[in-house]
Amino acid sequence: MIKISKSKIADAEIFIRRSGYGRIFDRRSGQTSYVRRLDRDLYPRFHIYIEETETDYIFNLHLDQRQTIYEGVSAHSGDYDGTAVEKEAKRISAPAN
Repeated sequence: MIKISKSKIADAEIFIRRSGYGRIFDRRSGQTSYVRRLDRDLYPRFHIYIEETETDYIFNLHLDQRQTIYEGVSAHSGDYDGTAVEKEAKRISAPAN
């Protein structure tokens, strides 16, 4: 999770897109999120959901290792911590500091 004050960034979507993320919309859930591929394949990829509080933007970051295996199941192999996720979180938050 990355928490950045609204006083540091004006628009969360513009901020995350400038960090190399592309917008995706899940028609099944109705949720918008953002992904950044590690190479030309779809997976693995960094995946972010943005939440907003009164004073902050919260970027929920994880690393999708692979696509969902079972149809109808939203679970996947995702890493929510570890070296790669920590480095990506630092990379993303650096321009806001």
